Amino acid sequence: MQGSLMLDIDGLWLTAEDRHLLRQPEVGGLILFARNVEHPRQVRELCLSVRQVRPDMLIAVDQEGGRVQRLRHGFIRLPPMRAIAACPDAERLAHRCGWLMATEVLAAGLDFSFAPVLDLDHGHSAVVGNRAFEGEPARAARLAGAFIDGMHAAGMAATGKHFPGHGWAEADSHVAIPVDERSLEELRAADLVPFIANLSRLDAVMPAHVIYPQVDPQPAGFSRRWLQDVLRGELGFDGVIFSDDLSMAGAHVAGDAAARVEAALGAGCDMGLVCNDRAAAELALSALQRLGTQSPARLARMRTARSPSMAYKESPQWLEAVGALRQAGLLDQ
Repeated sequence: MQGSLMLDIDGLWLTAEDRHLLRQPEVGGLILFARNVEHPRQVRELCLSVRQVRPDMLIAVDQEGGRVQRLRHGFIRLPPMRAIAACPDAERLAHRCGWLMATEVLAAGLDFSFAPVLDLDHGHSAVVGNRAFEGEPARAARLAGAFIDGMHAAGMAATGKHFPGHGWAEADSHVAIPVDERSLEELRAADLVPFIANLSRLDAVMPAHVIYPQVDPQPAGFSRRWLQDVLRGELGFDGVIFSDDLSMAGAHVAGDAAARVEAALGAGCDMGLVCNDRAAAELALSALQRLGTQSPARLARMRTARSPSMAYKESPQWLEAVGALRQAGLLDQ
């Protein structure tokens, strides 16, 4: 079986226990949370210390904008994506926002943010809400495409989430197991549109912890039907597949952390995320060590090829992008 693990740490700096964990070859990624962030220079130093332990380690963060933004002090407070959609010239602003987000994250020493959200806002899901660009599929696809192009222009790989769409189910997969009763045909006509339209742009996809019973009884992230037959087979996607956090309640249908990571990798995920639960992370790691998993080569595509200077805020492109978003009323600072 192929697959790797992405874990987290508790503090601002690596502990001896963290270093030991990151040295394990089955651990291929580290995700940062707000508790790991003091200011941009501290984040960059933390990332450098991780690279000293594991030069090949992927370092990620959730820096979508709006309420999902882990890098805050010393970073631009990005707007929610829905606020961009409400502006005239929204596609240009989406591109600028994608470039700004990616430039800041890369300058802090990370490889990528798990962005953008490609879910549609149907008005049902509070956990999605204004994280989505739109409720109208074609326009959501265009705005997301512009945001991705901005990320790519800065040198960052893009991850579309949450395949095949989390916007219809009301339950929050962080605390419950959402169910979407629609047929595959209904999903193709709506929620799958932003994914399909941008598939050639996407470097990675993150499936939803949502059950679509008319397609498969398993949540999408544990479903070979969704990941192998639809995403890989029918749609021809050859990029990385990241699981959503396997500590979330929506993943608990698969059992304990060991069973969850085995189910995710067995369904076709290249990397399983186990966050905010060190005991669960260690259990998942033991499972991968027992299985003898190997890290998929495609994960290397998520590494950034360049890291901007910490003086990026002095560049004309930065000043123009910030000015455009500020003029549109999208920035608080």
